[in-house]
Amino acid sequence: MIKNVIFDLGGVLFDWDPRYIYRDLLQTEAEVNHFLENICTNDWNKEQDAGRPLAEGTRILTEQYPEHAELISHYYGDWPKSLKGEITGTINILNQLKRRNFNLYALTNWSAETFVYAKDNYAFLNDFIDIVVSGTEKCVKPDAKVYQILLDRNHIIANESLFIDDRQENVDTALALGMQGVTFKSPEKLREQLETLALI
Repeated sequence: MIKNVIFDLGGVLFDWDPRYIYRDLLQTEAEVNHFLENICTNDWNKEQDAGRPLAEGTRILTEQYPEHAELISHYYGDWPKSLKGEITGTINILNQLKRRNFNLYALTNWSAETFVYAKDNYAFLNDFIDIVVSGTEKCVKPDAKVYQILLDRNHIIANESLFIDDRQENVDTALALGMQGVTFKSPEKLREQLETLALI
């Protein structure tokens, strides 16, 4: 019986994408994609999600690509622009689960420094009993350690929990720990999956 629902944040409840920054700075979508696939990459950003200070991450990349120093500086300098807002359909599901008295938690790969902005500007984050932020714990999904922090800190029983994430490898870790898991594709698909599980 599911008592706990654990949400990822970026891509599930938040519309986050650094393309929103670079579409204002570069002329074509191809240039945006090239820059984010080769310079400010997901792997580089993940180091900040794992606890590396933003200033250090920016310095390291600027030293590696000095010709792109100005563009690199915008990644965190203009970071709020990458957070377009809430994904309304998923917020509605979150509210429905709250009304049904599920225990709500969040487990997110997110820099501790940039998460402050989200916490200060999005009231729905207060609906969670606990939010485990990778940048604070210095450990990122899909490493089982960061899941275990959430479980242990809140005395959560894994097989009473459903984990929702937009990355399959992150869901796979939850399944390996004994949770049920749903790979997020869209709010509409998530609603169908939760209805199948008789959660909403």
